[in-house]
Amino acid sequence: MANSKLFCILLPLLFIAAMQTAMAADPLFYNCSRFGNIPPKFGQESNLKRLLDNLTSTTPINGGFSSASAGQINYIIYGLALCRGDVSTTDCRSCLADARTRIRQLCGYADGAIIWYDNCLIKYAEYNFFGKIDNVNKFYLSNTEPVSNPNVFIPTRNQLMRQLAAKAAGQNSFYAAGDANVGSAGSMKVYGLVQCTRDLSGEDCRNCLNGAIAELPQCCGPQQGGRVVGGSCSVRYEIYGFYN
Repeated sequence: MANSKLFCILLPLLFIAAMQTAMAADPLFYNCSRFGNIPPKFGQESNLKRLLDNLTSTTPINGGFSSASAGQINYIIYGLALCRGDVSTTDCRSCLADARTRIRQLCGYADGAIIWYDNCLIKYAEYNFFGKIDNVNKFYLSNTEPVSNPNVFIPTRNQLMRQLAAKAAGQNSFYAAGDANVGSAGSMKVYGLVQCTRDLSGEDCRNCLNGAIAELPQCCGPQQGGRVVGGSCSVRYEIYGFYN
C-alpha cells in the first residue's frame, strides 16, 4: 500500500461493520513517501525514534493529541498523533503503540509517513506541516449497501455532517458526534462523527471538514455508511451507533 512522495490516495474500499471488531494491529491504511530499503540519513534513526517515543507517551495524557519535532538544524523531523475523540486513554495508548510499531515496519526510514487506525493516527515528515491542511493523504471507505430512501437520507446526512463540522470547529477538541432522524417517521437514524488534528486553526478545521463532506457524493453516494479520511481531518457516518 505504500507509495512515493505522499501522493493523494483516493481508493474506494469496502467497509463493513465487522471492521469495528478488527484487531487493533490492522491499520485502515498507510502511506509512505518513498519505496525501498534506503539507508537512513545521519541522525534520522535516533530522531525518528525520539519523535515516536514522544508522541506515543504524551498523546494519551494530553487529551488525545500531540505534536512534536526532533533533531537539529541539519535534520529535523516533525510529527503528530491523534486519537479519536471518543476513545479511552487506555485504548488511545494501545492504538498508538500498534501504530508506532507498524509505521516503522511498513515505511522504514521514509522521508514521511502516515498510518491510520480506527482509533488513532500517526504522521511524520521532514518538513514542518503543522497548521496546514493536508489535502495529499486521503482515502475513502464505503459500505456496499445503499439506503432505501436516498432522497430523504442524503439531505439529512449532509445537514447532520455540516452541523457537526461547525460544532467541532468551535470546540477545543475539534471533535463532534451526533445523530439525526431520517424522515418524519423516525424509523431510521444516521449517526455522524467528525474530527480534525488540533494543529489547525478553527477556520481551517471547518474548511477541512466541509471539504471532506463535499466528497461524500463521490465517495459514498447513497450508501448506508462511509468515511472520508485524511491527514488533517476525517468524517464518518453510519446508520448504526458506532461511537462511544
